[in-house]
Amino acid sequence: MRSVIFDLDGTLADTSRDLVAAANVCFRGLGLGDVLDPLGDASTAMRGGRAMLRLGFERTGSHGADEIDRQYPILLEAYGANLSSQSFLFPGAMEAVDALRSHGFATGICTNKPEALAERLMRDLGAREAFASLVGADTLAVRKPDPAPLIEAVRRAGGRLERSLLVGDTVTDRDTARAAGVPSVLVTFGPAGQAVRDLAPAAVIEDFSELPAVAGALLPL
Repeated sequence: MRSVIFDLDGTLADTSRDLVAAANVCFRGLGLGDVLDPLGDASTAMRGGRAMLRLGFERTGSHGADEIDRQYPILLEAYGANLSSQSFLFPGAMEAVDALRSHGFATGICTNKPEALAERLMRDLGAREAFASLVGADTLAVRKPDPAPLIEAVRRAGGRLERSLLVGDTVTDRDTARAAGVPSVLVTFGPAGQAVRDLAPAAVIEDFSELPAVAGALLPL
């Protein structure tokens, strides 16, 4: 079976506002105020909690790696308490998934968000049942760009690696696909915008409506 595996943050869903809000809980607790901007720092939010903490401490000239380690559990707790209040699926995402499934593709998720949070988010957004697999940052002992999570997401979806591709929005997704020996399709509507073209993926899409045809061309019958 052919399979299409999706990154979550910045690809299927815009989660930047909730992520930045969680990081700002940490900064406020340290007396620094709201250091990050939910729009201007969206691309950093897509790189995860530690990246947001690192940027905030660099911006304020305060704290170091030890404080990142101390604040990270606080960030996760704050994020878990307000996981989906401002998050939403990108337009056309589920229509594209439904079209892929109707054409015989298995669909799954491979994300660097902790698995339990990813599961909750997808259920909150009413979309979990459309995906045959979900592999998170802590499902295995390694995370993207190691290829193992992608390989596992394909396996759990019932697909074959050589008949799969990864849809994402960052260099991490491109590198994960390359390491697994499969094509990557990057979206321009994530925080990186048109800059994903510089990463030379197998394909770029401007809108989810393009994905079924692109997947069919990259993974022909």
